[in-house]
Amino acid sequence: MKAVLVLEDGSVWPGEGFGSFAKVSGEVVFNTGMVGYPESITDPSYHGQILCQTYPLIGNYGVSSKSFESDKPKIQGYVVSEHCEAPSHASSEKSLDVWFKENSIPGIAGLDTRALTKKLRLHGVMLGILETYYTKVDLAALRREARLIPDPNKRHLVGEMTVKKIKVYNRDGAKTVVLIDCGAKLNILQSLLRRGLKVVRVPDDTPAAKILEYAPDGLFISNGPGDPKKCAATIETLRFFLQGRIPIFGICLGHQLLSLAAGADTYKLKFGHRSQNQPCLEEGTKRCYITSQNHGYAVDVRALPKDWHPWFTNANDDTNEGVRHISKPFFSVQFHPEAAPGPTDTDFLFDRFCGMLG
Repeated sequence: MKAVLVLEDGSVWPGEGFGSFAKVSGEVVFNTGMVGYPESITDPSYHGQILCQTYPLIGNYGVSSKSFESDKPKIQGYVVSEHCEAPSHASSEKSLDVWFKENSIPGIAGLDTRALTKKLRLHGVMLGILETYYTKVDLAALRREARLIPDPNKRHLVGEMTVKKIKVYNRDGAKTVVLIDCGAKLNILQSLLRRGLKVVRVPDDTPAAKILEYAPDGLFISNGPGDPKKCAATIETLRFFLQGRIPIFGICLGHQLLSLAAGADTYKLKFGHRSQNQPCLEEGTKRCYITSQNHGYAVDVRALPKDWHPWFTNANDDTNEGVRHISKPFFSVQFHPEAAPGPTDTDFLFDRFCGMLG
């Protein structure tokens, strides 16, 4: 099977196809991680995106459902330099090819992912079409189609990834945390449950009145895909809770939503942060944490009220990586403290949140 990736600028990237026989479109982004491809592929934050892995060999340790961050792949398509067809690892359940066929995900291998990454770093993330085929493909038609791809970020992607009904975990937990699910990674849920909490997982548009019915000791806002400004209902709910003192913790998209509710602004990054080695400096200290990240938007803190302070800053590009309230138990971070695999430098933030629950 053959495959081709066509970007919105008309550039053509041919290669060998694997996975499903399909044609998909989306925002083409890159991830620089050496390991953790099953986690990335199942991360709901990648919904609407065609993911390019910069590491040259992908699939060598196969696929294990124990590594999933959701129930199935969330990416639109997959781009790698070399696809390993015969994985070898004790935990492997199947190959990438088999897994993608089961979930109707197309993949392309054999192209120069280094050159593609350089292009995305220079021009920024781009829209593209990935098609796998057996005989011929109409490149002229694909080029015309690529120029007209709708930007997935104009959709309410969170609404497509959130849970459809309220779910309760560990009903006998000593403290109750309401998790606003904007496309939550499973390891976020597990990080809360490991600390003995009762977790009430609610859809992103759940109103404050409904959340209060569960008498929460704390509120948690998860990661998720797309433009945070599309989450108007979630932002409105957070503005209500910012008037009180129930502890609030947000991660990734949750950081952006809490910041918007507090009065800050957000903007789209040129090519985002997607890797397991992003250095973050803690404001007012000399401490640097190595963090795992996956986001395409960032917070502009210049409009934050005076009772909110920036907390962490990315050492590579000086973008904001966290905020906190100076007197109330509200804080959020752009990176992923729950990363697995990945650095565990900031896992203590979950303990800090638990210590605020009273």
